[in-house]
Amino acid sequence: MSALVDRLVAQVLGLEVSLLACQARLSAATDAEALHDLRISVRRLRSLLRPLRGLPGVEQLEAAASEVGRVTTPIRDREVLAAYLHQHGQHAAADRRTSQLLREYSAVAAGAELAQLFLVLDAFPRFLRASERQGLLRGLRGSIEKRLAKQWKALGQALLDPAHDRHRLRLLIKRVRYAADAYPELDRLPSQAMKRLKAAQSALGDWHDCWQWLAQAEQQLDLLPCVAVWRRTMLKAEARSDQVLEQLHRDCFKR
Repeated sequence: MSALVDRLVAQVLGLEVSLLACQARLSAATDAEALHDLRISVRRLRSLLRPLRGLPGVEQLEAAASEVGRVTTPIRDREVLAAYLHQHGQHAAADRRTSQLLREYSAVAAGAELAQLFLVLDAFPRFLRASERQGLLRGLRGSIEKRLAKQWKALGQALLDPAHDRHRLRLLIKRVRYAADAYPELDRLPSQAMKRLKAAQSALGDWHDCWQWLAQAEQQLDLLPCVAVWRRTMLKAEARSDQVLEQLHRDCFKR
């Protein structure tokens, strides 16, 4: 058990270092990927925590990580949209969406949400060690394996639904992928799984971007020149996602 706890503590400390580096990059506005990297670290932390639910400190840390995700999501969405608009010659529309980014980066870096995350994150390794000493981690390996298997089963069942919800499938795929990254020694995915999951997440991400932008275009008139392209792209992404989801199911679930 000690080896598993050691790996968990090492991952938590590594993620804390990554988050601190992202905070510094956001404060200094050094590069355009700082917010994205911050959100990836938060996502990896949440994937690490999900199978640990019920242990002391996990609920508080999950809540703090969720808040950072919540406040940064609209900023990241605008980053992605602005980058697309620049690439397609809609520079004025892009600039309107990036004009406030520097202030927002600074606000995230100095914000209460990130401060709370660091406060709880810093204490979490001590919670793990105390839980181990108190015998609360007996059976942890088996519990994690069961929860990872449950996530995999939920994805397989969702893929069988002929009226599958692409939003839910995207979420389930992300959970499985990042959980496998967090617990590579405990996950028992088929050999083709990570390749298929990555392809499915990419296709569903393209679809989600267009779906989201089309919804925004109903209220933001400067996006109207892109609507026709987004509709075509979304249809192509739907078709591609159906293909890769079928490949995922065929290669990884049909036994």
